[in-house]
Amino acid sequence: MDLILWRHAEAVDAVDDDPVFDLGRQLTPKGRRQAARMAAWLRRSLPDSTRILVSPALRCQQTALALGRKFQTREGLGPQGSAAELLALARWPKRRAPVLVVGHQPTLGIAAAALMTGADAQAAPSWAVRKGAVWWLRHRVRGEVGEVVLLAVRSADTG
Repeated sequence: MDLILWRHAEAVDAVDDDPVFDLGRQLTPKGRRQAARMAAWLRRSLPDSTRILVSPALRCQQTALALGRKFQTREGLGPQGSAAELLALARWPKRRAPVLVVGHQPTLGIAAAALMTGADAQAAPSWAVRKGAVWWLRHRVRGEVGEVVLLAVRSADTG
């Protein structure tokens, strides 16, 4: 199974800790460029069978829209979601088809750390996933042992 973690692109700054405002934050002009650049790369790289799951936050929805494919919104991927919820929604590692998740920090970083280190998703540290970046992980079986391989890390700011 492939799990592709895509952090939303740059959005307008949060105001205080207002959760309603936070869900409605839009991408900045730079964020729209980041999303378009990453979406172009993903369109060339993602299999047609990829399932796309997206946070309900507007900045994630706008990031996903740049890809031009159908996606499903999942409340559990919102800013308050957990890495364990993300992995459950993606059906990691049971699903055969790839899953692309468009979400937030620290959830994406915790999920990546948990998968790469074997730590529990509720106790793993948070690795830094830059705005607009993609981390592509693959679960494979070697002999009788499952392992996670990092296939790509791509920054939204690279050409």
